[in-house]
Amino acid sequence: MQLTIENLSKTYPNGKKALDQISLTIGKGMFGLLGQNGAGKSTLMRTIATLQQADTGSIRFGDIDVLSNPEQLRRMLGYLPQDFGVYPNVSAVEMLNHIAEMKGLNQKDIRREAVHELLNRVNLFDVRNKKLSTYSGGMKQRFGIAQALLGDPKLIIVDEPTAGLDPLERNRFYNLLSEIGENTVVILSTHIVEDVSTLCNDMAIIGNGKVLKTGKPSQIEKELEGKLWEKEIAKAELPQYAHLNIISSRFKSGKLIISVLEDGEPDPSFETRKPNLEDSYFQLIADVPSLKS
Repeated sequence: MQLTIENLSKTYPNGKKALDQISLTIGKGMFGLLGQNGAGKSTLMRTIATLQQADTGSIRFGDIDVLSNPEQLRRMLGYLPQDFGVYPNVSAVEMLNHIAEMKGLNQKDIRREAVHELLNRVNLFDVRNKKLSTYSGGMKQRFGIAQALLGDPKLIIVDEPTAGLDPLERNRFYNLLSEIGENTVVILSTHIVEDVSTLCNDMAIIGNGKVLKTGKPSQIEKELEGKLWEKEIAKAELPQYAHLNIISSRFKSGKLIISVLEDGEPDPSFETRKPNLEDSYFQLIADVPSLKS
């Protein structure tokens, strides 16, 4: 099954156009939706998850018209929203059992087996009887993925799943998500470039509610090959390079390193370097004036 989004638009009562003619086709595997905070990612995820209506456009998942028949999609949807709350005084196993019942796992033995299998899968089985209020941020995110996986969903949406996680928990989450994406349509919405470059075979970059670029991360990176240059300068020297297309800068050992996008070598003091997905992302943002920070 594949998810097809066509000309989806949404404007909020305050006049904010959150989605502007969004069209995407998403098949099995991990699909990354990359964009800054406020780009429209969460609005799109909530709309796909049938939590809010679009003004115009359509969403289809296989034969299901999602906007007209939301209940059909909900039966095969797993969703981890950006702000995932938990009941603090309930244990993980109690909460998953409750969610499993709501998802139609009514036979006690089958439900117990499904819950225990998922707790093992997300490495929470040993703490299954502890209250959710005692869980770390990473443990709560893993619990969130466990509840999203209940009922063998065909479409899984995870919205900003690694924000705030330490590097160890982020790696655990990467491993878990990569396993999930093998036979399911998984949409990973994030503002963290590393999440997409690590996990996703296909992606889209959005900004101001519009699709700016789609493709495979490796292909998007290659578009900048031979055009990316960098140089280490003193911070006070930055105005001297204002005439160049500086797409990003970073500090290293107290020195400022600027990355410049030009068809040819700006001058002999610059060195060429291999582009990465972050460079492509910064370049797209730089090309849209309203997205510049």
